[in-house]
Amino acid sequence: MALTTWLGLLRSLVIYHNPVRTVPLRRFYRELLRPGDLVFDVGAHVGTRARAMRAAGARVVALEPQVPFSTFLRLTLPRDIRLLEAAAGSADTVAEMAVSSLHPTVSSLKTGFAETAGAAPGFGHVRWDRVQKVQVTTLDRLIRDEGIPRYVKIDVEGFELEVLSGLSQPVELVSVEYLPGLPDLTLSVIARLGELGDYRFNPVTGESGRFLWNDWRDASATRSWLTSLPADGPSGDLYARLSV
Repeated sequence: MALTTWLGLLRSLVIYHNPVRTVPLRRFYRELLRPGDLVFDVGAHVGTRARAMRAAGARVVALEPQVPFSTFLRLTLPRDIRLLEAAAGSADTVAEMAVSSLHPTVSSLKTGFAETAGAAPGFGHVRWDRVQKVQVTTLDRLIRDEGIPRYVKIDVEGFELEVLSGLSQPVELVSVEYLPGLPDLTLSVIARLGELGDYRFNPVTGESGRFLWNDWRDASATRSWLTSLPADGPSGDLYARLSV
């Protein structure tokens, strides 16, 4: 395997496996999740969130197709986290992932993502230099195999809509990464969630480990907030909670 691939893994470990990120994340998930909750971690990367959700008492199913991260997770994750070396999408298939060896967090299955993201703020230094074939499953199949999750975390670099296209029923909590420079990706997710159920939204900026708003807001207010962000602003996670 190329040296740049291992350097990419090392870079991710340095960035994501440190207390500045892990301590707020674990505190956040302890407040968000309940012991025994089933959660799907779609795009587990180096497993930081899977481990934090497990520490909160959740039963975690983690999906990560990208080599060498899937290998790293297979060797290092606690045995009670179920690892699937696969991606999630709209159908059971095999697909090609555009991989950035040095910046593997932005590897993506979305067609044209490399070209679109490459022109967006913050991505100018990234090069997608190889392709990997990966197995793809669906959230519906995961639900048939594992049960209905309380929470689905999705971090798949522009492929979020395709992941949600493989889900035919609402789940209580969903989160997706948002990129201010590419708002249309998240706007499409908001629309898709609206097709599945009545959701309210709340963002977490960066790795702050806390919600930005004191209340959960409807789709219209969330779209207005998202489109008002400066293109070079910090990314984060948008959480969606099903109204009951």
